[in-house]
Amino acid sequence: MWTAMLSCILLPLLGVAGPLSQKIPDTVFLEELTWTEVRDAIKAGNTSIIFPAGGTEQNGPHLILGKHNYIVKHTAEQIARRLGNALVAPVLAYVPEGDLDPPAGHMLFPGTITLPNEYFMKVAEYAARSFKVNGFKDIILLGDSDKNQAGLEAVAEILSREWADTDVRVHYVSDYYYGGSRILDWLQEQGESPEDIGQHAGLVATSILLAIDATLIREARLEPSSNYDEMGFTGNPSRASVAYGQKALAFKIEAALVQIENLMSE
Repeated sequence: MWTAMLSCILLPLLGVAGPLSQKIPDTVFLEELTWTEVRDAIKAGNTSIIFPAGGTEQNGPHLILGKHNYIVKHTAEQIARRLGNALVAPVLAYVPEGDLDPPAGHMLFPGTITLPNEYFMKVAEYAARSFKVNGFKDIILLGDSDKNQAGLEAVAEILSREWADTDVRVHYVSDYYYGGSRILDWLQEQGESPEDIGQHAGLVATSILLAIDATLIREARLEPSSNYDEMGFTGNPSRASVAYGQKALAFKIEAALVQIENLMSE
């Protein structure tokens, strides 16, 4: 009897009184919520959802293959929190990266995973169709890689025409990717040369990952390259800095927010 009485007293104090003691996590990521939490979030007005597309591709010896996935997850979270009424879908890590036979593009390097554009578009399309069924009203398509852009734009156009008579809209946010390229001019204004800035996996990408998570960079391999075919990147990543990365992220996030707000007001 005494054991039962003590249990009735102690269990609530230990924080195991039941589901009422649990709090909804402070997250905008769909995959970190339960279905009832998503339902309640939508009912509370969180009717926008961001669909982020990244990629799995080689980025030289110094950057991890999942570079785009980490970047777009980070930026999508910041955009969602700034919007105030948005959730973020899981990052799509399988995107067009080059041909298989014969290998071309990033497929020339081990670790890259490619998806034909038509299949990439189908994944984006059916994710959007799922969001519509869920009850989301504004579906925002973000692509962190160049090869994401045409497919996402086409999906937005197809579904926007199909759903023209509904209250659901699909927004392709081109300025997230193209507006983010403003960092190139800004870096030259800081005195960085085009050769040091480079292109794929160069100074910009290295700086961004340094700002997000320095453990994603192989510091011992931060050496310049002008030979993409041999090394998989160009530029001088040893000149990367957290400050450069934060500026590059700000360009991407701010450009996306301005365009999203304009698209939603149309």
